[in-house]
Order: sequence, then C-alpha cells, then structure tokens
Amino acid sequence: MIRLRALIVLLCVTSALTSAQQQKAQAPSSVRLYVFDCGKLDIGDISPYQLTRAEIATNVMSVPCFLVAHPKGTLMWDVGVVPDRLIESGKPGTLRGYASATRRLAAQLTEVGYAPSDITYLSFSHFHWDHVGNANLFAGATWLVRKVERDLMFSDPPSPRTEPAHFSALKDSRTTLITTADHDVFGDGKVVIKSAPGHSPGHQVLFVNLANTGPVVLSGDLYHYPEERTLKKVPTTEFDREQSAASRDSVEAFLTRAHAQLWI
Repeated sequence: MIRLRALIVLLCVTSALTSAQQQKAQAPSSVRLYVFDCGKLDIGDISPYQLTRAEIATNVMSVPCFLVAHPKGTLMWDVGVVPDRLIESGKPGTLRGYASATRRLAAQLTEVGYAPSDITYLSFSHFHWDHVGNANLFAGATWLVRKVERDLMFSDPPSPRTEPAHFSALKDSRTTLITTADHDVFGDGKVVIKSAPGHSPGHQVLFVNLANTGPVVLSGDLYHYPEERTLKKVPTTEFDREQSAASRDSVEAFLTRAHAQLWI
C-alpha cells in the first residue's frame, strides 16, 4: 500500500510538471498584448482632476498591468499598485488607504504561460507608486528607463509619490537608459515607448501594433479618467501642467496619424 501511494504521488507530480511544461508559452508569431487585473484606486476627492462627480461615470480607477509578447521577447509595462506579497488568498491587499488588489500578478502571468524570469524587458509609464508595485519581481529583466525617472526613484530623500521598497531590487538590474523621444523596443516598429512628459518628468506612453486589433497606445497617466480627455481637463497635481497639455496634443496628433486607439 505504501509503495502504491508513493507511485500515485510520483505520477501526480510528474503529470503536474508535464502539464506546466506544456502550458509554458512559446514565442508568438505576431505581437500579443495581455492585460491583467492589478487592482483599483478608490479616489475619494476628485477635485485635483478638475472634475466633479456629476461629470464622471465612476471615481474608481482601474490599475492594469500589461505584458507584451513579441516574437523577439517580452515586455512588462506597469506592474501594479499592491505587491503580490501583500495579497493573501481570499483577502485583498491594500495600500495607502485607497488602493487595493485581489489577484497576484505572478499568478496571472502563470495562467498565460509566463513566469517573471521569462520577461526580457521591464518598463513603466512613470515612477509613481501605483505603477511599480511588483517591480522587484522583474529584477532579472533589462530595465528600460529614462534617466530623470531613475534618478527620482533612487533619490534621497525618496519622493513621496512612490514606494522605494517596491523597486529596490532594480538598482542592480541590467539597465538601458532611454535617450530618445521614441524607443523601438524590438527594432521593428511594433512596440515603441514614446516620451510624454508632464505628469512626471519622464512620463511615457506605449505604442503597440497588434495584428488583429490594430495599433493601440497605452496612456499611462497621460489621462486618468476618460472625461479628462473629452472635457480637456488637466489635473492640478501634474509635475508640469503645461508640459502635460503639450504631451496630450502630441499624442493625439500621433493617434490620428497612426490610426491608433487610446487605452486609458
């Protein structure tokens, strides 16, 4: 009976390992974009956004994380607000009183066949705390960052707009400093990081050209609410409001030229 039980356990473990290996994602033939649920921000006071409750559909902001899978590698873009280590099974993790997340990013990556160690590149729209929560998971990737943002992240004293413990491991990561307005991640024009400063000094958006959906731009915090775009309201909390407005104009012009969708 003991031998039989041991055999059953061995078969189960072998089956699980085989299944995991079968589920591991292969490099796609064209660019794919995965969108993960990385929590939400329940904003109580929306007055800094120059909006009223009557003008918006909801005050709750979603916090997405993105994985771009390209034939030449992978890119994680924005990695959540609450670190996985603070999210317990069946219990949401919370941060700063109004941020929460119920699903771990690493688990969602596993569901589509990836592990943090599979990620080629890591980048953020900007350094604020609600975009870098799980940065330490990807310290083995090559970090694509503008110098002004990296300097802010490791400043002393640290900026109150971020959580240094959540990205501390990146200090020793392989790093590529972005020095141009547009950075072509894989060299074929399909995935391009575009400068859009204003919300933060080195804020940027991501252009992804998808085979079926077509070209899209991930806005980061160029806009927070869709109503900001339609009503042309610029928050009072921007690093540089005039620069934000100029970046919005530049991105809107690019959207027209590229026939791209904007995902806020």
